[in-house]
Amino acid sequence: MKGFIDDANYSVGLLDEGTNLGNVIDNYVYEHTLTGKNAFFVGDLGKIVKKHSQWQNIVAQIKPFYTVKCNSTPAVLEILAALGTGFACSNKTEMALVQELGVSPENIIYISPCKQVSQIKYAAKVGVNIMTCDNEVELKKIARNHPNAKVLLHIATEDNIGGEEGNMKFGTTLKNCRHLLECAKELDVQIIGVKFHVSSACKESQVYVHALSDARCVFDMAGEFGFTMNMLDIGGGFTGTEFQLEEVNHVISPLLDVYFPEGSGIKIISEPGSYYVSSAFTLAVNIIAKKVVENKFSSGVGKTGSDEPTFMYYMNDGVYGSFASKLSEDLNTIPEVHKKYKEDEPLFTSSLWGPSCDELDQIVENCLLPELNVGDWLIFDNMGADSFHEPSAFNDFQRPAIYYMMSYSDWYEMQDAGITSDTMMKNFFFVPSCIQLSQEDNFSTEA
Repeated sequence: MKGFIDDANYSVGLLDEGTNLGNVIDNYVYEHTLTGKNAFFVGDLGKIVKKHSQWQNIVAQIKPFYTVKCNSTPAVLEILAALGTGFACSNKTEMALVQELGVSPENIIYISPCKQVSQIKYAAKVGVNIMTCDNEVELKKIARNHPNAKVLLHIATEDNIGGEEGNMKFGTTLKNCRHLLECAKELDVQIIGVKFHVSSACKESQVYVHALSDARCVFDMAGEFGFTMNMLDIGGGFTGTEFQLEEVNHVISPLLDVYFPEGSGIKIISEPGSYYVSSAFTLAVNIIAKKVVENKFSSGVGKTGSDEPTFMYYMNDGVYGSFASKLSEDLNTIPEVHKKYKEDEPLFTSSLWGPSCDELDQIVENCLLPELNVGDWLIFDNMGADSFHEPSAFNDFQRPAIYYMMSYSDWYEMQDAGITSDTMMKNFFFVPSCIQLSQEDNFSTEA
């Protein structure tokens, strides 16, 4: 049931009825406590299947192209390929990964806003023709190095996050689109559609209204130049909740009917990433060091007693490993103490740190926890997105193991959809779960 990120072959534990994710985590906490206390992931692949079913039920008219850089572990890519999603790739490595799974070039788009010439040539060589572009320099590179390119013009959206036009970093303005269309005509580059992206941090549904209106304007503009437009990419920004997906669909569905109606020959796609994988992975980390700090000030999180200590806990994973996204965004999970503790046990102001002793390696600035000891475990859920990059050399960081699991009911759901390990998932080796925790083994390993 063990797999590592760079394994070509891995196994997936099929869980009997009555066995759940908590049991799996308990089992591996117990095992790792005996063998070195390294951090590890548990990936519930059934949650990816459920997310895809949810997508099909709510926005079936939009084909998902999974953003590979979000989580490129082999089990994730293989199960999504089996489910029939497309893939949005940022570089040569990602294109090669999905093509090794038998994904056709038509189901791959090259989405890097800043492309290396060598990688454009690679895309041309392997037949990945659909790519995005938002400026003249990129357009000229594409023209010189990919004669069969089919380009989506990436237009900016006005997210207005924090009073700023937050999503203007990438994407061209509507005003500049005419110039890019003129350049494409001169360079003999085929423009086939439009892409935009609305950040998951954006709470204003009106942004989709403006973006779709702008996209329609670009389609009409391109028609004046003789381009045949047949694709609209509405980007990512899907958080993974059913409510948000329904909310987005409620806004965009009537607009799509008006601007890009069914039967118009225009294919609607999107680039969900964390939507599929965030909730599917849980990370278990071990406390490797502890520091007591006298609390002379108000803690700011509910405690004001000047005599109470605060605790700094150092974990065996941090921002130079699985928490890399913490450097650029807030942590989307709350740490959970794995060991049992009494309901009336006192809670103390605590901060959580990675192993590097770097001031940037702070995972949680303030939280309330019972007093922990070196060797205790913390559990972080929603860790499936942006957690699987190559590790830094900081403090000899060891890449966490990944243990894949799926319930029998989820496996049967996949089979009902016509997906089997024999026909479509060549690297899956399903094995019965051998988790048999006795009452003794459960001593303090239950969350």
